[in-house]
Amino acid sequence: MPFYINTQNQDSSREIARVLEKCIQRHKKDWSEIVFLCIGSDRVTGDCLGPYVGYRLSQYQIPGIFVYGTLNQPVHAVNLSHITDSIASAHPSALVIAIDASLGEKRHLGYVSIGNGSLYPGAAVQKDLPPVGDIYITGIVNIAGILEYLTLQTTRLSTVITLADTITQGILGSFSA
Repeated sequence: MPFYINTQNQDSSREIARVLEKCIQRHKKDWSEIVFLCIGSDRVTGDCLGPYVGYRLSQYQIPGIFVYGTLNQPVHAVNLSHITDSIASAHPSALVIAIDASLGEKRHLGYVSIGNGSLYPGAAVQKDLPPVGDIYITGIVNIAGILEYLTLQTTRLSTVITLADTITQGILGSFSA
């Protein structure tokens, strides 16, 4: 069941940290490290949420935490399978937290959703990609409906940056204690 967090609330990054910690504690998998798999393309405004979060997270060196997918090295539809294979090989006992942009209902625009389970990247634009991750974090960047790819291309950068900054602060807040 996803948790929805409104990034317009003043304490939204603390709420993200709290919910993420809950999801990690509820996860049954034995893990010794965490991988953040930040999915998206830096060539489409609405889809750059994942790479921007990855870029921000990669500026911090936190022991036992690894980041895949940044603005310079994005993880997207073309290389997703290769990257997930590499993660499975290099980090066989990792808890994978997948991060991606998503489209949603108007009332959830600007919200972050977090939950246990896999993320289905590319679902909004009808891409058939394998599910990834043990926990997911999505930022709802725009409204779902018709012409989703065009919707992603015309998404406001300010919405994406606000979501990405809040997600990053929440993640860092949950690992700084």
